[in-house]
Amino acid sequence: MKAEQKILKRFNKGCVDYHLLEDGDRILIALSGGKDSLELLRLLAQRARIYKPHIEVEAAHIIMDNIPYETDRSYLQAFCAENGIKLHILHSSFDESTDPRKTRCFLCAWNRRKTLFEFAVNNGFNKIALGHHMDDILVTFLMNITFEGSASTMLPSLRLKHYPLTIIRPLCLVHEKDIREVAGELQFTKQKALCPYEETTRRSDMQLIFQQLEQLNPEARYSLWRAMMNRG
Repeated sequence: MKAEQKILKRFNKGCVDYHLLEDGDRILIALSGGKDSLELLRLLAQRARIYKPHIEVEAAHIIMDNIPYETDRSYLQAFCAENGIKLHILHSSFDESTDPRKTRCFLCAWNRRKTLFEFAVNNGFNKIALGHHMDDILVTFLMNITFEGSASTMLPSLRLKHYPLTIIRPLCLVHEKDIREVAGELQFTKQKALCPYEETTRRSDMQLIFQQLEQLNPEARYSLWRAMMNRG
């Protein structure tokens, strides 16, 4: 499987180049149920079976109790069991009246993060792994330049200020198209239900612009990555 070989090579390179995995790490995977987090879990499960560095990996899936949207929990449990990973089902919710200036999407995301971080700290994890790939990171970089005037983005590794945790993104060098191909070949179950509050955003528009840049220059993503890493 050519795409799988590319993913594994870039996954290993990202982990080594950005020192994402260290001996003794206890890593909690944020498992949304999408193709990216499923592939991340599969890769980290394989990596945990290697002797050095010795890492422990578990996963957490968050259910927002006040949103009529839920992933296929039984599929996620079966997928984790197949890969030898313990899955924690966490519940959270939010009250829109606490801050009417914030959108549902903001409040949902903020409470998801808070629930995940607090669970990780209370259960002895030192790192949280997120499934953002290279395309996600570069699109965020372009969005921040265009709309915020800031050359910032999601980093491969980020130590949190208010929690004793480090966020890692082991798929940081992996291309989305390869994940999509592997997800199809391995028959990942696509979650059918969509969030009822999901809307077309600036991100989807910027993804189209990113695709156009790659059509103009097939090496555009690497030029953007170097510019992003060399900023400042």
